[in-house]
Amino acid sequence: MPRDVSKFVHVNATDTCSVWNVLSSLTLYRASKGGKIVFCCTGYVHYECIRRPRKSFNLLEQELQKRLQKALTENQFSAYPLELRDLQNAALMKKRKNLGLGELATLAFAMKAGIAFLTDDRGAQKFAVECISAEKVQTTPHLLGWLFFESILTDGDKSKIISEHSAMGRPLASPFEEMYIEALRCRLLTQRTITKPVE
Repeated sequence: MPRDVSKFVHVNATDTCSVWNVLSSLTLYRASKGGKIVFCCTGYVHYECIRRPRKSFNLLEQELQKRLQKALTENQFSAYPLELRDLQNAALMKKRKNLGLGELATLAFAMKAGIAFLTDDRGAQKFAVECISAEKVQTTPHLLGWLFFESILTDGDKSKIISEHSAMGRPLASPFEEMYIEALRCRLLTQRTITKPVE
């Protein structure tokens, strides 16, 4: 899905995958806070991230959980309840396809609150644009691109973010690289437009 890195909706309902991807790099997360990006999740996503029983539990998952608990305590992430009737939205249930309950609950909350839906699941992205405007369907790489476009992140941050993200076992190194390059391209085009002499 093409992304306009010059625009990013600031208030986001995050599904489980995007929660982990945002928190996987503390550099990215701090820059997001500096850019006044707001993250929230549903009670179900909070359950998936923190309380859902797991057969195996590795150190990387434990670290991500600690980061989320700290963010929740500091009100940097907020968890909101979702009523059953919100999930029974006729349009959502009719088109549900193979979405997991976490993505479905997050999308239902984004629709109810009129905020953006932040997901890194391609199926959820495609489904979401059928329910809300494409401008309100966002990804973590899109967030990274916008932060570079706005110069909230600097060139020296890119390698650190990718390194931190990959060290946490997360899969977005390549999309991060692509969005970084796209942000530079768009920023250069914007600068050329601003500095172009009037004939």
